[in-house]
Amino acid sequence: MPSRRRFLQSAGSVAALAAAGGRAALAEGSGVTERLARYMVVARDQELPAQVLLECKHRILDTLGAMVSGSRMRPGEMALKYVRTLGGHAQASVIGSDFRTTAVNAALANAMCAHADETDDFEPVTKAHPGCSVVPAALAIGEREHRSGQDVIRAVALGYDLTCRLLFALGPDLVRGSHRSAEGTSSTFGALGAAAALARLDEKGMRYAISYSSQQVSGLWSWVKDHDHIEKAFDFAGMGARNGVMAVDMVKAGLTGVDDVLDGTHNLFIALSTDPKPEEMVKDLGKRFYVTETAIKTFSVGYPIQSPLDAMLTLRKQHSLTPDNVRSILVKLPTDAMGIVGESAMPDVNCQHLVAVALVKGAVSFNDSHDVALMHDPKILEQRAKVTLAGDKALMDPAAPRSAVVEVTLTDGKKVEHFTKYPPGTKENPLSTEAVAAKSRDLIAPVLGSDRAEKLIDQIGNLERLDDVGKLRPLLTA
Repeated sequence: MPSRRRFLQSAGSVAALAAAGGRAALAEGSGVTERLARYMVVARDQELPAQVLLECKHRILDTLGAMVSGSRMRPGEMALKYVRTLGGHAQASVIGSDFRTTAVNAALANAMCAHADETDDFEPVTKAHPGCSVVPAALAIGEREHRSGQDVIRAVALGYDLTCRLLFALGPDLVRGSHRSAEGTSSTFGALGAAAALARLDEKGMRYAISYSSQQVSGLWSWVKDHDHIEKAFDFAGMGARNGVMAVDMVKAGLTGVDDVLDGTHNLFIALSTDPKPEEMVKDLGKRFYVTETAIKTFSVGYPIQSPLDAMLTLRKQHSLTPDNVRSILVKLPTDAMGIVGESAMPDVNCQHLVAVALVKGAVSFNDSHDVALMHDPKILEQRAKVTLAGDKALMDPAAPRSAVVEVTLTDGKKVEHFTKYPPGTKENPLSTEAVAAKSRDLIAPVLGSDRAEKLIDQIGNLERLDDVGKLRPLLTA
């Protein structure tokens, strides 16, 4: 237990941080756990820069689109069916359904809906998928605790920070090199950040919640063998959302724990990394907001396919490409993408298939990217046979980790190519508010109707003015 002197020092530091809007430097002499917990207390009340607030709303809306559409896909349907059997107090809504359950259960179900396919956002450097665990956790606790839209926005910003910072502290490549999933490893901390902020834990409670979350951090890269995307929805999203919310609720119920799990002997970083950099967990807190750095997908497909589709469609338009005048297509990808999107049984993560669809149709809609029957369509198969994937070490660029080159050879022997360094939706090539709304509208309206889709888009656009996020319930449930 910290001494009274240490407690007073911490309290004074919190006050200083609050006075500076949460952006003051964190004391270097204290441990990482202490500094992170102290910031987590302050972050729930700090005013966000206008651009950060806007980017938070974009990602909340984008994730809601993924949740709603995912509730009608098999992984989401199975998650809803399972969670319904668990019962529990009616604390939080389950998206696209007619029942409520505990915040922990709702977070699990809604997160699996959010990653029922490949619609949610993605951080290109760490490979994290923050939104699909952070936003469901924030909505579940926010609804139960009757928090405001402003509270939820700030909680989401914190959740994104913890998601990405954990991977930078561990080393994203080191995580993946040890057969661990970057997505599963980070998602628990994202949900922890969002849930702890909305539960309004004090600094000691934050420390305990960090410890309970650390014990649950898990995730294997074996998800690449999941042909149905069901376990993948759990691995990327449901597991982390459940873990983070449960950790916070256990502490809120009075359970105590270790107060320095990120420091000293047997800490989280040395347990999970051969070359950890713990300071990355707290570096530039309150100055750098990772919610502004994730990529919102323009296509509902695995992220390594975003650039190939953008390049293919660009070439198709520029050179009037058709199945009749194309002899072959070479798609060059970063080498670490080859095992993710090559020859998958799932249409939304099969690069060859989707490039063929783009050539034939001139677009790749949500329905196209999830239509298993298209994978057996003779017209698509004929074009798919023309597509070759190749890993290119030159594309392993840390500054543009998901770029791609598409080279098309025409029937007359002419070659044309396009390099997409930053696909639309990245921080370097961001989507407008209107574009995010258009994507979300296409995902939400078929499930909840056009009227509710428009009202939900408007509510999220003005989320900072909403006094209780529970008021979103009629727009999200069946």
